[in-house]
Amino acid sequence: MLTKDHAAWGHAASTGLGFTHEEIIDAHFAACAPQYQAALDQVGVRSGWHVLDAGCGSGAFLPWLSDLVGPDGRVSAIDLAEENAALAAERMRASRSFCAFDVRQGDVLDLPYADDSFDAVWCANTTQYLDDDELARALREFRRVVRPGGVVAVKDLDASLITVRPGDPFLFTDFFRYAARTPGYARQLLRTRRLHAAFDAAGLASVRQQTMLIEHHAPLEPAALEFYTRACASIARQAVDAGFPGDWEPFLDPDAPSHPLRRPHGYISEGNTVAVGVVPVSA
Repeated sequence: MLTKDHAAWGHAASTGLGFTHEEIIDAHFAACAPQYQAALDQVGVRSGWHVLDAGCGSGAFLPWLSDLVGPDGRVSAIDLAEENAALAAERMRASRSFCAFDVRQGDVLDLPYADDSFDAVWCANTTQYLDDDELARALREFRRVVRPGGVVAVKDLDASLITVRPGDPFLFTDFFRYAARTPGYARQLLRTRRLHAAFDAAGLASVRQQTMLIEHHAPLEPAALEFYTRACASIARQAVDAGFPGDWEPFLDPDAPSHPLRRPHGYISEGNTVAVGVVPVSA
């Protein structure tokens, strides 16, 4: 999981993984809440199910999952960062959920649950931290803990669809491609649309996948402006430090009045991919 490049991405939780601190993940969730809910709605979670949120972060999806499973269902959650698991548990208590729930610290590569424990696994914005072998291992774990006929669903960022305007529309994608020359976080952020192949390799059936373009344009909502100016600054600092060419100066100060995203025609997009598969039922 942890590669040498993570320190450069910033916003790390206690795990050292970039962009996992609750401040940044909650800001991203607030910026993209309607699109995130649409992604979850694709999965088909049903009333009465027991669902695992694998890599739950600070728990932003948990109230929505609770609503989907209803009072007869149950929601479990796990996160590698102990402080995120604590925040997720507190979020559920504050939401006054009507369903039973439990939250714990743990690793998606070695889930502390028995075989066939769940009707579904939901894993959002987590596989980006796994190399190819770890992704395969995590999917095997998801399949193991989901009953035959149950659902495995993964949502993650597709960085190949990131573009910012005004300015060079390929500036950020070119940097991701440059950074992805070596194994690490950038390479994994560009792998997302191959999730369907990883699902097939894990033996999941009826695999379906959809990639959604998430767009924000001027005037950006406050939550979107807060997150994307900070995220752009983190990437711009990396690019400058690496000597990667391009006009990065406008992005370095997230609070600058002249920031591209504060201009009259400011625009940013990203991609989110949802892959869903079914655990096969033995003949």
